[in-house]
Amino acid sequence: MSSTRSEHDMLGEISVPDDVYYGAHTARALVNFPITRETLADRPHLVTALATVKEAAARANAEVSALSPERAAAIVQACAEIRDGRLHDQFVVDLIQGGAGTSTNMNANEVVANRALELLGHARGDYARLHPLDHVNLGQSTNDVYPTAVKLALDRHLAELLAALSGLREAFADKAIEFADVLKMGRTQLQDAVPMTLGQEFGAFAATLGEDEQRLAEARLLLHELNLGGTAIGTGLNARPGYRERAVAHLRELTGITTLVSAPDLIEATQDVGVFVQLSGVLKRVAVKLSKICNDLRLLSSGPQAGFGEITLPARQAGSSIMPGKVNPVIPEAVNQIAFEVIGNDVTITLAAEGGQLQLNAFEPIIARALTAGLDHLTAGARVLAEQCVRGITARREHLADLVATSTGLVTALSPALGYETACTLALEAHQTGRPALELVRERQLLTDAQVVALTTPQALTGGPSRT
Repeated sequence: MSSTRSEHDMLGEISVPDDVYYGAHTARALVNFPITRETLADRPHLVTALATVKEAAARANAEVSALSPERAAAIVQACAEIRDGRLHDQFVVDLIQGGAGTSTNMNANEVVANRALELLGHARGDYARLHPLDHVNLGQSTNDVYPTAVKLALDRHLAELLAALSGLREAFADKAIEFADVLKMGRTQLQDAVPMTLGQEFGAFAATLGEDEQRLAEARLLLHELNLGGTAIGTGLNARPGYRERAVAHLRELTGITTLVSAPDLIEATQDVGVFVQLSGVLKRVAVKLSKICNDLRLLSSGPQAGFGEITLPARQAGSSIMPGKVNPVIPEAVNQIAFEVIGNDVTITLAAEGGQLQLNAFEPIIARALTAGLDHLTAGARVLAEQCVRGITARREHLADLVATSTGLVTALSPALGYETACTLALEAHQTGRPALELVRERQLLTDAQVVALTTPQALTGGPSRT
């Protein structure tokens, strides 16, 4: 068995493995919260953000003479190592925990303190030299550290999602150009409507993703208002004058996020989680629209013989253990399921936000878990959809041309010249007899050939630019 060291907290003594960097508070959290088996280490952006907050706090405390230069330097170096990816495996507490994130903050304090002790030439657990709470957590509370770190982590996640959505949008835009000359029937309520091009259909997918990128960028900015320096409830108790301003300035420097600011009312900012509700709502919007796009791709590729069969998705795996040759739209199906998760997470976040009481919301851990999971999965889903599906889509051009030629939807283009009643009669007869509507028009000489050609050119049918 590995050796242990004895640490203590307000509840008494507890044994901690000698080879770990965490301490008593973390050890108790491991016993108290074996909930999801997802730990802080599974959210590297959050671990990095915690270390960034601790480093900014140490720098600020040194500048206001609350922390000795020697201790501050050791804390700063320990935090820098964590930000570089070291010791992440020491962040072991469960993502779901009671205490409004206290176990998370304690885990960070202890890992930073014990690594700083090593750097100073002392043993882990020698807290008389450098203490997790008296020094690493100086001028701080879980109630300002945790939400600040969560916001910084979410900013990193959002940067990744925005990049993934941009790649997906570009993939659809490329297909819009490739399919610009492919005429097809548009549909409303799953019934033939009027002609369009497949390029227009894919261009609309690109446009809707572009809108979502804008909404996400707006929500991202709201994350940059911080309550760091407010300590327990926003009054700033135990933080020295000048600490708050310096800590936020150091965060701007360390993160490169120039728009980070201190909230104008720290008491309000400490109890309010509206920014997380806002972000969750935007993520739900993205999820709903991505899912709708995936539904469309599955419909358009359905069949291939007995369905729409208008496009072909790239085959990625065998589709059945019993039906030879079957290929399923597995990539859109996976993204659909991610969307369902994000929509469900929004309900969780809504209830957690509503459940806050007085000067603090105790349920920020489940909010953080739901948001980071949703962002991670949406990012992965957007990347997979672009690379494993959209970029490999092909159009069944001849099939689409046949559908347009035989669809009663063409009659709509003729109705200004024929009149609605005549056009309706033609459409019904074409539908009942299976004869193309244009054939009936020519047979009865309702329009000249020149008129029919003029009314049914691709540009006339789709509103696109004329081509020479």
